[in-house]
Amino acid sequence: MLQADPLRDRIVSLFDGMSPQLRQAARYIIEHPQEVALVSMRELARNAGVQPSTMTRLAKFLGLAGYDDIRAHHAEAIRFRVDGFAARAMQTEESEQDMAAAQLSRRMLQGLAAQIARLTEPASLERLAAAADRLAQARRIFVLGLRSCHSVAWHFHYVMTLLGEKTTHLDGPADTVGDGLIRAGAEDVLLAISINPYALHSLELAQLAREKGLGVVAITDSEVSPLVGLADIAILCSTESQSFFHTLAPALAISEVLCGLLANKDRTAALAALQRADRHLLSLNTYATAIPRRRI
Repeated sequence: MLQADPLRDRIVSLFDGMSPQLRQAARYIIEHPQEVALVSMRELARNAGVQPSTMTRLAKFLGLAGYDDIRAHHAEAIRFRVDGFAARAMQTEESEQDMAAAQLSRRMLQGLAAQIARLTEPASLERLAAAADRLAQARRIFVLGLRSCHSVAWHFHYVMTLLGEKTTHLDGPADTVGDGLIRAGAEDVLLAISINPYALHSLELAQLAREKGLGVVAITDSEVSPLVGLADIAILCSTESQSFFHTLAPALAISEVLCGLLANKDRTAALAALQRADRHLLSLNTYATAIPRRRI
């Protein structure tokens, strides 16, 4: 999803060898590159939940002279970023609680627009195409998304049911989520969606899928997400938001694109399946055909 960045790549390659505190600092730097360029080391450390000395130790671990090298790298990189929404948002002196609703809404929507726009970068488009190819080749697609990611998993499964019977949504009651994998094998693929904080059961089921020989395609939020190490293909999306809550809009956009790519692989079959679904839904009187007049 991101353009080539040698420092970022080095952080990712060395991540598994870091101490827990260094990992926490490194992850924050990966996920908040604009902030690294715009705030002091002390403020960045406070936001990351670590001591300022941890930032210095991280720089040394990466083979740099000090933290200023990390900051200078990000300050240089931010000058060439095509989206300045997050940077401009952080430079404002206003706090969210004093901000007018319209202004906060605008900032949130601008941030979402920038995040989705970053999905059009070449590396992200390559991953989307590769993921669609892998899913298309599968005998069956098992779709997993727990807690906040449930909506993304359900959306992908729902759209795919309109095209046929290729997907199984791992969403069982009474702790039977994993039962759907009983007959899964090497000809199948697990599509797993998880973001920080990662649902433990999602990681366990992704590991089980690997052990059973399934391919794994992941939609997740970072190069250092535990899903990346389990996945054949990982599509990365930002979850940062101007509000208190992380956003799933980019992940949902990825789901929509994957469904569109899969449908496009056999347009004739997709059209026939959608026409069949339309006839069935019409027979159930699912949607309003005569719109009642609104009350004035």
